[in-house]
Amino acid sequence: MSWDFFVPVCVGDLVKTGGINQYVVQDVVPPKQLPPYLSRFKAALRSQGPLCILEHFDTGYSVLQHSNSVELSVKEDTLELLVQVVSSLASTLPALLVSTSVSAAERKEKLNAVKMSVFLLCKITEALESESYRQSIVTAPGKAGKKGKAGGEGLLQWDSEREKVLQALVQLLQLDIRSLWSLSLVEEEFISCVTCCCYKLLENPTISHVKSKPTRDCIIHLLGVLIKKYNHLLGASVKVIQLLQHFEQLSSVFAQAVSVWSTEYGIRAIIGEVIREIGQKSSDELAREGSGVKAFSSFLSELGALVPELMIPNISVLITHLEGESHAMRVAVCEVLGEILVRVLCGDGLDESGKADRDRFFDTLQEHLHDTHSHVRARVLQVYARIVNSKALPLCRYSEVMGLTVGRLMDKSINVVKSAIQLLAAFIAHNPYSCKLSSADLKKPLEKETAKLREMKEKLGAKAPVAVIKASELWAAMEPELLVTVTTELEPTSETEREQQEEDGDVEEEKEAEDDRATAVKIAQYLRVNKYRNAVRLCIKAHSCFPESEMFASLSTVTPETLMNTLALLFKGSDEDTSELSQNLPPTPQREGEKEEEDGELKKQEMLVQYLKDTETFALQVERAISVINTMLYWKTTSVVQEAVQFCVTVCEFSVANSVSGVRKMLPLVWSTDAAIKDAVVQAYRRLYLNPQGDTTRTKAQTLVDSLSELMVDASLGTIQCLEEIVQEFFGSGSNLQSTVVQVLWERFTGKRETSNLQRRAAVLLLGMAARAEREVVLSNLDTLCSVALGEKVTEDFLLARDTVFTICSITDHVRQSKGAPFRLPQDHQLFTCLTQAIAEGVVMEDPYWQSFMEQAVRLIYFLAESPDQLCSRLLQRSARLLQDQIAEGGEINKNAGQIQDGSQDPNEQGEQVNCVCLAQLLALCGCVAFWQVSHLERSVSTELRRRRGEKEEREEKEKGPSSKAKQTANESAMEEELGLIGASAEDTEAELIRKICETELLAEENLLCAFLPLLVKVCSSPGRYSHPQLTTAACLALSQYMMISPSVCEENIRLMFTVLERSALPVVRANAIIALGDLTVRFPNILEPWTQNLYARLSDEIPSVRQTAVTVLTQLVLKDVLKVKGQVSEVAVLLIDPEPHIASLSLNFFNELAAKDNAIYNLLPDIISRLSDPERGMSSEDFNTIMKQLFSYITKERQTESLVEKLCQRFRTAKTERQWCDLAMSLSLLSMCERGFKRLQECWECYSDKLTEPGVYQPLLSITAKLRRGAKLQFKALVDDFEKRLTAVHTRGLENVESPEMDEENQKEGGPSGRTVVRTPLPTRGRTRSKRGQSKPSVSSHGDESYVTPQKSRKSKKPVITFSSDEEEDEEDAVMAESETPKVTTPIARTSRRARLRN
Repeated sequence: MSWDFFVPVCVGDLVKTGGINQYVVQDVVPPKQLPPYLSRFKAALRSQGPLCILEHFDTGYSVLQHSNSVELSVKEDTLELLVQVVSSLASTLPALLVSTSVSAAERKEKLNAVKMSVFLLCKITEALESESYRQSIVTAPGKAGKKGKAGGEGLLQWDSEREKVLQALVQLLQLDIRSLWSLSLVEEEFISCVTCCCYKLLENPTISHVKSKPTRDCIIHLLGVLIKKYNHLLGASVKVIQLLQHFEQLSSVFAQAVSVWSTEYGIRAIIGEVIREIGQKSSDELAREGSGVKAFSSFLSELGALVPELMIPNISVLITHLEGESHAMRVAVCEVLGEILVRVLCGDGLDESGKADRDRFFDTLQEHLHDTHSHVRARVLQVYARIVNSKALPLCRYSEVMGLTVGRLMDKSINVVKSAIQLLAAFIAHNPYSCKLSSADLKKPLEKETAKLREMKEKLGAKAPVAVIKASELWAAMEPELLVTVTTELEPTSETEREQQEEDGDVEEEKEAEDDRATAVKIAQYLRVNKYRNAVRLCIKAHSCFPESEMFASLSTVTPETLMNTLALLFKGSDEDTSELSQNLPPTPQREGEKEEEDGELKKQEMLVQYLKDTETFALQVERAISVINTMLYWKTTSVVQEAVQFCVTVCEFSVANSVSGVRKMLPLVWSTDAAIKDAVVQAYRRLYLNPQGDTTRTKAQTLVDSLSELMVDASLGTIQCLEEIVQEFFGSGSNLQSTVVQVLWERFTGKRETSNLQRRAAVLLLGMAARAEREVVLSNLDTLCSVALGEKVTEDFLLARDTVFTICSITDHVRQSKGAPFRLPQDHQLFTCLTQAIAEGVVMEDPYWQSFMEQAVRLIYFLAESPDQLCSRLLQRSARLLQDQIAEGGEINKNAGQIQDGSQDPNEQGEQVNCVCLAQLLALCGCVAFWQVSHLERSVSTELRRRRGEKEEREEKEKGPSSKAKQTANESAMEEELGLIGASAEDTEAELIRKICETELLAEENLLCAFLPLLVKVCSSPGRYSHPQLTTAACLALSQYMMISPSVCEENIRLMFTVLERSALPVVRANAIIALGDLTVRFPNILEPWTQNLYARLSDEIPSVRQTAVTVLTQLVLKDVLKVKGQVSEVAVLLIDPEPHIASLSLNFFNELAAKDNAIYNLLPDIISRLSDPERGMSSEDFNTIMKQLFSYITKERQTESLVEKLCQRFRTAKTERQWCDLAMSLSLLSMCERGFKRLQECWECYSDKLTEPGVYQPLLSITAKLRRGAKLQFKALVDDFEKRLTAVHTRGLENVESPEMDEENQKEGGPSGRTVVRTPLPTRGRTRSKRGQSKPSVSSHGDESYVTPQKSRKSKKPVITFSSDEEEDEEDAVMAESETPKVTTPIARTSRRARLRN
């Protein structure tokens, strides 16, 4: 073979004249003649083997050259032949490569065959890939028809063929074919031919799909072989970056590829090359669109998850992106750090370098918990959650990270808040401290162990020897300073110093009698306490005192050297003596062992104390998080609520202090309209309480009952009602635990097992909840309930009796919902006998729980008893008789300090004493009976009348014959109208009957209720005489219940009730009066309408509980359209800044609900501003701004804004004080100003221009221009600038100076005529004309508009207007007893007919 095949750069190069011995295609076969050539190629392959490619290359090249025009079957046949050629080469080459006796010609022949076959295979594969991609785009996969089917089949077939091509190439290139080339240098064009084919296949959008996994794996392995054996490392790294930049879906593919190349093929350098390329990209480059930053970040995140240990050497290159602008890259780097910390730098076996890296990475993550981008903060929290779940967070960092996470609960981003809640739940679930996290429970053990540690330290401190430092070490430290002192002492001295020395000498002479050894010890002591001068002088003195002593013998000639030597001998010699003595002592190994043991105990105790401290800190942080997350249970974001519910479940499972509060707080969410939230709460309770653990059914039932009973301890009525929904669902679900649970509950209630009173009460309430799902649970056991809770021992536990009555009431729900005859028990039933006896006996007892029992008992009597009015009448007689008997006996009870004189029962009892508590209980019973009597008439009796009338009409219709039906059909329309009138007339007759009974019979003289009304009025109207709190409270409440009976009773006592409301010294009385008056407003609106202002006055009560009750009642009345919304709503607005957070939240909720009504707040705003800015109110500007900021947030429509601008500007004319000007200007600045509103502001220039010299007016208006300038168009921005210049000019020079002719000329020069036209203010008449034209526009409410625009003085007001108040002048005087001060009915309120109310 005389020629060589060179892989061309372009396919067309092969038909051109090549160089010497270079292969050139001789014959390009036309497309139509290709099938016979392919047949000859196939025959040659069978006969000659893979070397046939040398002769038939032109045939394959022709197919490649005409790939756009030849049929698909021709290309598929060619591809199949080439795959066979390459596979045959892969199977025949190993023997050639191993052989050493291969000629050069044979080697060249094989090399040309390899290059030719691989070239054709790769190029035809690329062509087929492009065609299949075009076909997938043109043919929509969802379209029907034969063409769509064919396209889908072809594409599917190509997927399988593509995999065969890649497998053949891998099989060939895995061989060491480099030896076929001279010097084993494989030409770059051959490698590029294969790699380009691989990268072309990777560009397919479906390559990352699951169905493409075999193809994807083949490409990865083929590229891995090329990188490892054919020096494609740099090319691969560059190509990875390029493809990531243009194909975002390849991030996961290349992450998998790089991990395979680095692990299976051992090419770790590829990671460094790729990461270095990404790390070198600047922030500006990544910020450009199309930079592939999303693909880069996703690639890094997935690569870090696959090979975290290989990322550590290159992490320094990526860290620089944490300071860049791209938040996606910051997320990726943080996730890589997280994977490294979870899977590499974890555990206790790290060396110092590993620990340093770990701490540095943790510090980096903590910094980005406060990243500027919310997505980064959320992902970092998720990284921490993975770290905590993997138990890779060091114990020393728990507290710090926990504190940062709790802080993130206040983040403005919802995703960050959700991630923070998830991380906190992970902290609790995987905490290393304890399964019971309660700071209260940890406090005592911590104090105990801390005291024990203190005692151990004191004990060891007393035993421990003082640390001894060698004398030679001390001498070396003091020698330089001592030498200076010796030199100074031996120098000639002045007279003053000589006198001082003499004085010191006199002191020392006192002890001359001591011996030389004592003197030596003295010198050593001086040296130890750093008294060097005294030591030197005493040493010199000692030589003269003890000339024969050996210790001072060297001082015969006093020089610095001799003196230093003597001092050294004295100092070190004394220490050596003591050391010698200590060395002479025998060793004590026993003591050493005891010391080591004590040190070990001390270390254990220190570790225990530190553990308890860390646990307490962690528990406190969890409790702080609970208090924050509990507030999120009622957020509007569903996902946050779901996370908060899940967190409450987690903390409850770990018995964290106050965890039950969150579980109870989320209970009302079972009524949520959001199905996801309701389901989350139900699932949470099912997980906590309804899926008990235990070996037997009995154990599970007891656990379930215990859990629910614990939840019901101290639960409010609302909590119990919410819990009913969940328990009812449990009993309605058909659980196999139902019967066992009911059995356990009955055992607890009846006392068969020893249980506490709380558990018995919880058991009976749970039975009532079960009865709502299955009525027979209670109905078949009424006798048991009566005998256990309402029998002889009822007076011992009225709470159990109350809950039992509440349970029995649960069966009446089925009764009231049924359409048949009402279910009622006879009057002589055991139940009513027990109830009446318990109520009557309780009247003369002073039990604080009797009243709540009595209220439920009377309610049950009216629900279940036949003729309950007769039963309650006898009950009142019996109770009054028992009270009279008690008065007559004159027992010890009457000696209490809270006694009063009562003469209303009987004239013969004048002077007798009655117990105030007992009388209060009797009056409470009277009021309760009166209330339920009215309810019984209007609900039960009225419903029964309608039912009987309906049955009568049905019977009459059945009795009518066919002839009457025919007549009815003939006159159908007329008859329907007549029947409708008859039905309405019948309902009105029934309603009138009920009203007449309430008006005339309930309080008739023969009715026992009438006898107590004068007593109630007397107690309420004489608070000085009847001052007992309980008596006053009961009397006022009972009087309000009597007032519900009829309009006449209400009118007679309404003044008295409002007097009590305003003048009672008891907050509970005022709160009760507000609630009662709210009910009366609903029942008799026309009677209560003149007193509306007195109700609003309670919003400023000094007691928070009264204010809370007032805002709650008024919210209900206003939102249900019972009360007309007027200017008094400003009193509710004041509560937005109430010091009590709960009251402020109620006020905020009021305005949130009111804003849902069309234009409600818009209509009220001018009046609210007038009232709040009244100087007599004295509200600070800060409070005014806070309130207005909230109220103006509800103004969102442009027309409303425009109208309010005009109204507020007109108010400047009537405002008289600077403070009012400032409030109006501030209100204008709070509006979301639009272009139309700005034009209206310019038109009203004359209203406020003369006030601009005040900074409080100028600054808010200036802030309006700043807001309008943001994002405004150039033309509008010019108008705003001109307006701002005019504002500034008037503020600095005054209005009269700015409006002068010179100023006009200056304005004309600066802004031109257009500017003057814009800012000129039209006359007021023109403005009014414009507003009249605008009245026909539907979006602007015309209701009450004339009350907001006040350019002139009011015609009705004769006095000069001092403040700009509401047009509706209302008297704010307190209600008093005088008739002349009683408000008169001015505006009757339309109300629904009694027939409609009864129907509802």
